[in-house]
Amino acid sequence: MTSAYAKGERSDMQRVPHVNAATVLVDPAVLRDLEVHLMTQDLQLWPVATAPICTDGPRTAFQIRRRLLTARRGEWDDAASWVPVWIAFGESWYVGAEPLPWTAHQALYLTLDRYAGHVHYKRGLGGIPRLDVPRDLVS
Repeated sequence: MTSAYAKGERSDMQRVPHVNAATVLVDPAVLRDLEVHLMTQDLQLWPVATAPICTDGPRTAFQIRRRLLTARRGEWDDAASWVPVWIAFGESWYVGAEPLPWTAHQALYLTLDRYAGHVHYKRGLGGIPRLDVPRDLVS
């Protein structure tokens, strides 16, 4: 049995287009302020429950919140009713196909640090399907 890899060829599978995003639990009391603050830095906040990439947003939000709370074994129990969001990076942070620069990570983490006590997150980014912003809204 010979596979494409054994012959030195690449697989025909292609990676699904995605964006880098942080998954964050946000206190509803600061959600709007945080969103506006992030927008000034070309960072996009998407509540999971209403994100256009979720076919069942409320269920996905519940599952993400539960998984994050369970992983912290009681440390984040104050966030049991908080809103799970994805924070993605706008186009100004990218340079062609280059990886996301460290300055983008720093901008995100410094902003989240300003909301300490109202956000919970694990440093690091995940990949989520593209969240397209209508072009007429971006300017």
